[in-house]
Amino acid sequence: MLREKLKEYNVILASKSPRRQQFFKDLDIDFTIQLKEVEEIYPPELKATAITDFLADLKSKAFLNLSEKDILITSDTIVWLEGIALGKPKDEADAFAMLRALSGKKHQVITSISIKSKRFQKIINDITVVSFKELSDDEINYYIKNYKPYDKAGAYGIQEWIGFIAIDNLEGSYFNVVGLPVQKLYTELMNL
Repeated sequence: MLREKLKEYNVILASKSPRRQQFFKDLDIDFTIQLKEVEEIYPPELKATAITDFLADLKSKAFLNLSEKDILITSDTIVWLEGIALGKPKDEADAFAMLRALSGKKHQVITSISIKSKRFQKIINDITVVSFKELSDDEINYYIKNYKPYDKAGAYGIQEWIGFIAIDNLEGSYFNVVGLPVQKLYTELMNL
């Protein structure tokens, strides 16, 4: 359906995430991938959705010359735990610290999407509440060693081993935790 709806447009996905790219394929969208390096720094006073909204918009600003037919999609995901934003871990120790902090607690996974053309921009976001069981150090180390979650906010992928063994409960979109609130994106694109 989206392929037909968007046939007059050049849909650009500005994401190197293989999960987001797969979602676009699975939605049957004709798209190209264009990447621009952006330093993902946000004002420290921002909280929760304000952070991801800001970063999705910041990524879109790197694309200066959109044509009349272009629709640019940028996105950002964070894990929000007790008032602290967890992005991608820098290294093994950072990944361990994040997973130890998430252990036995609820957190929010927040994703924002910017849909931008020459004429308009809309930023949407989604929040999913995830509950983790208590994790042992052995479980955390096993996951980091075998799955190397350095490209994932909060140092975990729900679709991987850790998701199978650690997640007690999920309130909201599973796909948002994977990296894109697909249903919300679909609705917005169908309403263009």
